[in-house]
Amino acid sequence: MTGTTLKIIALVLMLLDHVAQFIPGIPIWFHWLGRISAPLFMFCMAWGFYYTRNRKKYLLRMYGSGVGMGIIDIICNNIYPDPVSYVNNNIFVTLFLAGVIVWLMEVVKTDKKKGTLLIILFAVYQLITTVVCTITSQLSSLYGMGMFVGAISANLIFNEGSFIFVFLGVLLYFNKEDKKRLIIAYGSFCLVYFALEWTSTPGITAMFYQNFQWMMIAALPLMLLYNGEKGIGLKYLFYIFYPLHIVLLFFIGNIYF
Repeated sequence: MTGTTLKIIALVLMLLDHVAQFIPGIPIWFHWLGRISAPLFMFCMAWGFYYTRNRKKYLLRMYGSGVGMGIIDIICNNIYPDPVSYVNNNIFVTLFLAGVIVWLMEVVKTDKKKGTLLIILFAVYQLITTVVCTITSQLSSLYGMGMFVGAISANLIFNEGSFIFVFLGVLLYFNKEDKKRLIIAYGSFCLVYFALEWTSTPGITAMFYQNFQWMMIAALPLMLLYNGEKGIGLKYLFYIFYPLHIVLLFFIGNIYF
């Protein structure tokens, strides 16, 4: 299975998830299938970041898309006083941060002193931006201001999935080439996630109708089918489709439902 095939599968699953997010009355299993999408995108990002000839350009494109999506989110969230669903979707920032951390870790391998200094500066920067995001979210009357500032500042906490999914992106990057390690690393991540959700809301019913993020384990077989080939590419499909379908679904849900 090529990288392009994985991206298309992830796009379709993501679409199902967002249909259920913005359109009332959609079956819950749309969300179940949607749990597979984000890990697949992160897996594709890991390989894309590995193969790209220009990592700086790759990260800048991801960051720019994250800022653009942040603007779209805050506009949509403040058009209607009580929308069907708020727009908190901005995986671009999550992917960007995973890429930055991977880059920092690889700098440490080649130049420990420089890499360590960069990591310290990154940590201080994250602390400062977390405070700024928290304050702006409390002071602003606009819904989602904290996430908007988080998108602009690329904050580890104020992003879709928070630092947990940023960590997942890094985890997938460093285990992508060895299938046994990938099974152990990703399987352990999903198991821990399941345990945490069970602890917060125990019960079989809750696992399927409230806390069902653990279903992302179903992405693992698809990752293992990846053959290392890029495919036909469709480089900008995700960058265009992601904001476009969210805006369309948001307005459809609020106008007709």
